[in-house]
Amino acid sequence: MEKDKVAFFAKLFAPVVFGLIIFILPKFWGVDAPEGCSYNAWIYFAVFMGLILGLILEPIPPAFIGVIAIVIAVVLRLGPKDSGLVDAKITAAAALNWGISGFSNAVVWLIFAAFTIGLGFSKTGLGERLALYLVSKLGRSTLGLGYAIALVDLILAPFIPSNAARSGGSVYPVVTSIAPMFDSHPDKNPRKIGAYLIWVGLASACVSSSIFLTGQAPNPLALTQIEKGGAQVVDWVSWFLAFLPVGIILFLITPILAYVIYPPEVKGSKEVVTWAKEKYAALGKITRPQIFMIIIALIGLVLWVGGSFFPKSALYNLNATTTALLMIVLMVAAKCITWQDFLGNKPAWNTLVWFATLVAMAGGLNNVGFIAWLANLFDGKFDGVEPIVAIIALVLAFSWLRYFFASGTAYVTAVMLIFVTLVQSIPGLDVNKTLLLLILPMGFMGIITPYGTGCSPLWFGSHYIKGPTFFLLGGIFAAIYMVIYLLVGIPWIDFIMPNLSLHGGAAA
Repeated sequence: MEKDKVAFFAKLFAPVVFGLIIFILPKFWGVDAPEGCSYNAWIYFAVFMGLILGLILEPIPPAFIGVIAIVIAVVLRLGPKDSGLVDAKITAAAALNWGISGFSNAVVWLIFAAFTIGLGFSKTGLGERLALYLVSKLGRSTLGLGYAIALVDLILAPFIPSNAARSGGSVYPVVTSIAPMFDSHPDKNPRKIGAYLIWVGLASACVSSSIFLTGQAPNPLALTQIEKGGAQVVDWVSWFLAFLPVGIILFLITPILAYVIYPPEVKGSKEVVTWAKEKYAALGKITRPQIFMIIIALIGLVLWVGGSFFPKSALYNLNATTTALLMIVLMVAAKCITWQDFLGNKPAWNTLVWFATLVAMAGGLNNVGFIAWLANLFDGKFDGVEPIVAIIALVLAFSWLRYFFASGTAYVTAVMLIFVTLVQSIPGLDVNKTLLLLILPMGFMGIITPYGTGCSPLWFGSHYIKGPTFFLLGGIFAAIYMVIYLLVGIPWIDFIMPNLSLHGGAAA
C-alpha cells in the first residue's frame, strides 16, 4: 500500500517538476528564454510539457489534468497576446475567453455527440444484436468468426469515435463468451481459440479507426491542430476516400494474417453458431427503439457522406457536427435514449472537457509564438532532401512515436503541431498532402503496444496474450500495415489529392 502511495505521488508531482525544469533550463545560460523565443512563450511551453507528461502518466483523470493546465495558463495570462504585444500580459477577461475557447470548437462537439450516438447503440441493444447476428452467420469456422468480429467493428466505427467503446460494448463481451465454450481460458489453452479472437478484436478495431474520420477521437483532433497550424484539412468523405484502398486491403487481410501468424488450434465448430443463434433468439424480435436507431444511423451516414452531392438541398454541405447533434435530437425524440441518459453519459462529458482543454492548450502554442520560433529553428535544415524521401521519413517518425504514448489523444496533442511546423519547413513538399499522409495511419498504428490506443488495455487485460507476445505481434502487424500503406497509400493519395475537398487554413 505504501508503495502504491509513493508511486501515485511520484506520478502526481512529476509533471510539475518536469515543467519547472523546462522553465528554468535557459537560466543556466543566463537567459530567461532561448534566443528568439519570448519569455511568455517559454513559460507556456513549460506548462504545456507538464500537461503532456501528466497525460502520459495519468495520476489523476486526464480531463482534470487538462483543466489544471488551462487554469494555470489563465491565471498567469499566458494566452494569445493582443496585436503588437510580445511579452505584455493580456487582460484577465481575455485570458479566460481564450481558456474556454475550446468549448466552442465544432470538432470537440462532434466527438462528444458521437459518444452519445454510441450510447444509443448500447442502450437499445442494437450493438449486441448486430454482433450476435453476424457471429451466427459467419461463425461456423474460426476464420469466419474472425471476419464477423472485424465486420461488427467496421459497421459501428463511423458512429462511435472510441474503439474502446466499440470493443467494450459489443465485440469484447461476445469474444469472451465464445472462448470458454472451447475450454480456452487465459490460464488454460489460450491458443485454442481465445488468443486468436482477442488479437483479431484489437487489430480490426485499429484498422477501422483509420478507415473513418469518426473511427477514433484523435482523428478529428489532429485536423483541428493542422488547421491551427495554417494548413488545410479534409472532410469526412475525403478522409474515407483517401484511405479507401488501404482500408479495404487491411480489413480483408487482418483475420487471415492473424490466422497465419498466430493460428488458433480450433479451426471451426458448429457450437459457436448454435450458441449465437440461441443468444440471438433470446433477444426476441427487433424492438422499436432499435429500428429507430437504425434509421437515425442511416440518416446520419447519408448526411455525412452524401450531403455534398445535393447542391440545391438545404442539407448541402451540412456540417458534420450539426449532423451529429441532429442525430442526438432524433434519438431522444424517438426514445432511443432519454434526456437523463444524455445528461448521465459521463464518458461523453468527460471527453468534452478533456478535448476542449487540449484544443485550447495546443492552439495556444501557436498563439503565443512558440510554433513560429520552432519553425525558424527548422528553416533551411532540410534543403536538398528529396520530397519522397522526406515524406516517408516523416510518416515513419510520426507513426512509430506511438511507442512512447499511452493515449492517442496525448500523442496528437504533443506532436501534431511540431510536425506541422516541420512539414512546412521542408522545400518542395505539398503541405496539405503530406500532413494527410501523416495522420491517416494513426488508427492502425495504435496496435503497436498494449497501451497504444483506447481499446488496447481492454484486450490486453483479458490475459489471453502475454506481454512479450503482445509487443511482438504489435510490431509485426504494425510493420506489415505500414508497408502496405507506403506502397499503396502514397501513390493513391498522389492520384486522388486534386479531387479531395479541403477547407480551413491556407493553401499549401
